[in-house]
Amino acid sequence: MTGRRHTQPWPDGPVPIDTGTAQVVVARDHPGVTLLVNGVPSSFIDPEHPDHLEFEYLEQMAAAVATLADGPLRVVHLGGGACTLARAIDAARPGSRQVAVEVDARLVELVRTWFDLPRPPALRLRTTDAVTWLSQAQPGLADVVVRDVFAHDQVPADLVTVAAAQAVARALAPGGLYLANCVDWPPLPNARAEAATLITVFAHVAVVAETGVLRGRRYGNLVLAASDTSLQTLASSRALRHGVVPARVLLDDEVGTFAAAAAPITG
Repeated sequence: MTGRRHTQPWPDGPVPIDTGTAQVVVARDHPGVTLLVNGVPSSFIDPEHPDHLEFEYLEQMAAAVATLADGPLRVVHLGGGACTLARAIDAARPGSRQVAVEVDARLVELVRTWFDLPRPPALRLRTTDAVTWLSQAQPGLADVVVRDVFAHDQVPADLVTVAAAQAVARALAPGGLYLANCVDWPPLPNARAEAATLITVFAHVAVVAETGVLRGRRYGNLVLAASDTSLQTLASSRALRHGVVPARVLLDDEVGTFAAAAAPITG
């Protein structure tokens, strides 16, 4: 699948949304645009190539999704943005049914206008906050839940608790996969606390990141993965180990060591 070419000019500068501003910045060195929300890069879209993800953590998430059994998936994205990962999954897994949950109603309207998104029922956009959606979710409705929600540079506090992890676990079908984007600074206190939190809820937990980030050498993204079934295929993924930016995977006992000094987040 490839998207339609964008035929209208992108908006010139930031435009108001419910939670601040949104802006589209055209890439200079390759096809695609970056969506900025309140001045922070939120999503990258290549209109012609939905599998071009650009952001390393999204490539890691896509590689994690690729380890699941072949065929269509039911995917919930907590945090909509420009639906970059949803476009990639739609292209790789025809017939998938996805929902993107986004709190900003005006951003949802603009994203629908600016970008060539899959149409319902392939992708439905829901305007509500992630915690509310989780509280109302039917048990077992998703094969994958992706959390990519930020208020400025922090994940909202009510999405990193044991209660939030339990709500995600209820929403997942048996064998389902939870993927959470965590941005952290050395010595990675947030990622360690989130890993400790997930260990209390899920039988298997993994941490995926570029080696420099994982070793606490620099600021960056870490992907936390959790499931009720083994994540060993994630640890052996060639896409992760031999990507443009190779990633390291901590699995189960290694995650326990990673999170040993942290306490689960209870609220």
